[in-house]
Amino acid sequence: MTRTSARGAKAKAGSDQVSPHLYGLRRSTTVVLNLIAVGFAAFVLGPLVWLFFSATKSQAEIYDSFGFWFAGPFRLWHNLSALGQNVSGTGIFVHWLGNTLLYAIGGAVGATILSALAGYGFSRYSFRGANTMFLLVMATLLVPLTAIALPLFLFYSKVGLVNSVWGMILPSMVSPIGIYLMRTFIDASVPKELIEAARLDGASELWIFWRIALPLAFPGLMTVLLISIVAIWNNYFLPLIIFSKASLYPLTVGLSALSQAAETGTKAELVPVLITGGLVTVVPLILLFLVLERYFRGGMLQGSVTG
Repeated sequence: MTRTSARGAKAKAGSDQVSPHLYGLRRSTTVVLNLIAVGFAAFVLGPLVWLFFSATKSQAEIYDSFGFWFAGPFRLWHNLSALGQNVSGTGIFVHWLGNTLLYAIGGAVGATILSALAGYGFSRYSFRGANTMFLLVMATLLVPLTAIALPLFLFYSKVGLVNSVWGMILPSMVSPIGIYLMRTFIDASVPKELIEAARLDGASELWIFWRIALPLAFPGLMTVLLISIVAIWNNYFLPLIIFSKASLYPLTVGLSALSQAAETGTKAELVPVLITGGLVTVVPLILLFLVLERYFRGGMLQGSVTG
């Protein structure tokens, strides 16, 4: 590429960005907003940076050295290898990671499928009580899990879902926010005329949903999938209620067991293992977001527009 064409490409890329002064913002206001954005980014990224540097240290160095830089010998690989050992006597980190993957993938895939079906139904079918039913689904977002903890446990004990993998996956497949996103996204991205034309051509409802609605709603599906995975991955209260066996723990409850063992002081080098476990826990979510970011951004923007 020549220098002239490179300048032209750079000028074209710059023309796609809207100058702040077109919004009526003063330079001082722009500076203040940028400082706020930088402060927010530091607030969000600060714990992750601390996790990384602390995961490279021994327990003594964690308490004695500066938290945001390296100190002493690089012990990241040693701490990672310790995660595969039964350091706390309550479970193995790798096993907890496998449990978390199973719960997150199974629950998120199920939640995405059910949200797509329900969202498509609310969006493209008119039936008596549809709005009332949709409002009832949204109202469940107002009920905290702690309020139904005891009834949930009693129900699980009656149907044999305590200490069961399905006891974690089945509730995770119900996603009111996923239903809302899929309904709004289908409203905005799947034309009613296209569906009517397919019906006139003799296409079945299932074929229309599978071959027309789902491809057009693919960014919305990825958005619901990502949100569901993150919600299940970070879920602490539900597995704490239904699991009493350490072999069924996800990472959230397993790391809590490690934290309790670290507080008792029974293991001399348990704190760096706990910190390294926290780092390994968040890395898959970051990588998943980077992979699905374009779909997530498109799904949120498109799903926020209704008409």
